[in-house]
Amino acid sequence: MEEFFNQMSDFLGFCRLSKNLGEKTIIAYRSDLELYAQYIVKHPHSNIMDYITDLASNHKTSTIKRHLASIKQFFKYAYRNNRLENPLLQYDFKLKTEKILPRTLPVHNVKKLLTAVEKKRDTSLSPFQTFQTVRNIALLDLLCSTGIRIGETAAIRLINIDLRTRIILIHGKGRKERLLYLSCPETVDNLKSWINFRKTLNIDHDFLFINRNGLPISIHAIEDIFYKYRDIAKINPNATPHYLRHTFATNLLANGADLRAVQEILGHSNIAITERYTEVTTTRKIKVLKKYNYRNNL
Repeated sequence: MEEFFNQMSDFLGFCRLSKNLGEKTIIAYRSDLELYAQYIVKHPHSNIMDYITDLASNHKTSTIKRHLASIKQFFKYAYRNNRLENPLLQYDFKLKTEKILPRTLPVHNVKKLLTAVEKKRDTSLSPFQTFQTVRNIALLDLLCSTGIRIGETAAIRLINIDLRTRIILIHGKGRKERLLYLSCPETVDNLKSWINFRKTLNIDHDFLFINRNGLPISIHAIEDIFYKYRDIAKINPNATPHYLRHTFATNLLANGADLRAVQEILGHSNIAITERYTEVTTTRKIKVLKKYNYRNNL
């Protein structure tokens, strides 16, 4: 196994430097390969098919496909460099992924969420509470208004925002960048309020959102902020911040937005990912059926 781990280290370095993959992808590759190595150590006479079968007993198909993709990329690299045999050459895996529809929130629940944060601003607050409230309003409003991922939100810097033109630069998955337009005036006003408040603090970096210690906010902190106001607003207790992204996309399509435009706005590399949202746009289906179903006029 020593050669395996040596090759794994080389492979991860190759992915980082030559393939320009993001750190999250590198971490996922490392985790998947370490799990595979642990299985081989415990079951020295097993093969890759045994491992995939073992995974299938405890994981969803989508998770298995991700593990398999990591292992494929690793052995392809090691085999190409004449360092390890590729055990996958004799197998042809065809895994069918479950079709899981995106989870969304009703629009009135999004309004309740934002109202719950706004109410905080109307009460008497200490300086720290003011800091939290102004920041949280801007943060949650931005998530609702743009559908960006929480990782993308945490990565935004002041230099990425031009409030005069309402343009914001988003650093997406795979180090891909995209420009978004802030179409909602209230979102712009909330961002202005936060940026102006932030200027009064002694911050030595330009990340837009910060924590109580003045450090760049983490994705876990963003999740906690969402959960806090989700519970205050008494909306779906299972909702996560990603529900806001799904809700944003679904309503764009329901209101007539072009699928390709929505793909670009969300930063999806494959339009098939965006097409999932068309399955949950029931409002659009109702309009079409009311207007065009021949049975209505029989």
